[in-house]
Amino acid sequence: MTKLINSISDIMSLYDVFILDQWGVMHDGNYGYNHAISSVEKLVKENKKLIIISNSSKRKISSINRLNSLGFNKNHFIEVMTSGEMIWQEINKCIDNYGNDLKNCYHICDNTKNEDIEFRNKLDKFNFVSNINESNFILACTPFNKTEPIDYIPVLKNALDKKLVMFCANPDFITIEKNNGKNIYCMGTIADLYTHMGGKVIILGKPSKEIYQESCKKIKNLNKSRVVAIGDSLDHDILGANNFSIDSVLIATGIHKDLFENNLEIGLKKIQDNSRWHFSPTYICENFNI
Repeated sequence: MTKLINSISDIMSLYDVFILDQWGVMHDGNYGYNHAISSVEKLVKENKKLIIISNSSKRKISSINRLNSLGFNKNHFIEVMTSGEMIWQEINKCIDNYGNDLKNCYHICDNTKNEDIEFRNKLDKFNFVSNINESNFILACTPFNKTEPIDYIPVLKNALDKKLVMFCANPDFITIEKNNGKNIYCMGTIADLYTHMGGKVIILGKPSKEIYQESCKKIKNLNKSRVVAIGDSLDHDILGANNFSIDSVLIATGIHKDLFENNLEIGLKKIQDNSRWHFSPTYICENFNI
């Protein structure tokens, strides 16, 4: 039974470990929310262990280095893990588990951004090709510049014919555009499309439990009943928490804000009535405040 709470302080004493999503919970892509910065500081004072799990396609060091500029102290977090880091490690160390001689990579990313190209650093054993027909596998990080999901159909059809495996570095379906607050599609939308076409997709970020397992390795004798995840996506944060068998808090002012435009009660009813969501959060809270 989902409970509606006024703030995280209502449940703070119930948990020792808080797993936080970033975008929509801690910051808006440009600035850290004042209430979130304050909440992190209060949790640290209460000796809570804080972990960030993000579906960012970037390496973890990128998220760590950005925390201070967003207003957070990076030393307050015992671990920061990204789905991009999980995929980078997987293809770097375990690519042979997915087939023989997987050397030619078709990299879906925004080539106009250096930070997206930088994902290739230290992946020198791979050849990055621009023609899907020359590739052995797909690395899907960020959408190509100025494209829509329908634009990928021809590429995905060729990939399906070649039985290529896709490694998806960002499983999110949508995110909130920094400048206008509108939802825009992410790589998870393309990966989902490929899956429905019959393709094989490897996802190690949320909602897969692997990223939670990796993020909690530093905690000895982990008691999952004392762990809670806080996020704004039902499909990733809440389902991921359920897959890892921990409690969760859905933040109502994030991606699903339209569900809660009237109030939390009506938003909860919409979730319960939607067959898409066969799971539910443990709690719903307006935002990440204490």
